[in-house]
Amino acid sequence: MDYPGNLFVVAAPSGAGKSSLVKALLELDSHLAVSVSHTTRAPRGQEQQGREYHFIGEPEFRAKIAHGDFFEWAEVHGNLYGTSREAIEARIAGGQDVVLEIDWQGALQIKKLFPHAVLIFILPPSWDELRQRLMRRGEDGVDVIARRMDNARIEVAQARHFDFVIINALFETALFDLKTVVHSQRLKYAAQRRNKSQVFAALDLI
Repeated sequence: MDYPGNLFVVAAPSGAGKSSLVKALLELDSHLAVSVSHTTRAPRGQEQQGREYHFIGEPEFRAKIAHGDFFEWAEVHGNLYGTSREAIEARIAGGQDVVLEIDWQGALQIKKLFPHAVLIFILPPSWDELRQRLMRRGEDGVDVIARRMDNARIEVAQARHFDFVIINALFETALFDLKTVVHSQRLKYAAQRRNKSQVFAALDLI
């Protein structure tokens, strides 16, 4: 059987640095594609339609659920988020590596549907640092930050269900760790046999 691409699923509490790490990883790795999720929340800051998310209304989102269009979906902070089934399956089947940046609920759903998915959880170095990052971001009021901190305790408790855990104390160190996880998956036997088929054939391994 042809070895499919890797599916990397990255989750973290709000403010842990997940989006910044994934963005930096994509800039360094041309063989990695990002799957843009759908969401019912409004764009933030400089976010653009189709780049960070596909922003849609709740009726359209519910219709996509009914049609089975999502690989996974979940409600996070009162908004709906979903991952396109067609986009993921086509890329993985074609041997492309894909990274998903989603919440822990969606990550665990994907693990059930795609057991070979690699789940990566990003942790903050401390609760105080997480709170400071949310405050420095300047996007939310005190009440919203308090709610995000409450949710973060629930989210962080799910890290035990993930394959890898990266502590984002220093950004460059965390980015190196993330790159290491991706690279290690590409060195597994099945992946190497597919990507280096001529070498394997010459060594009578195919």
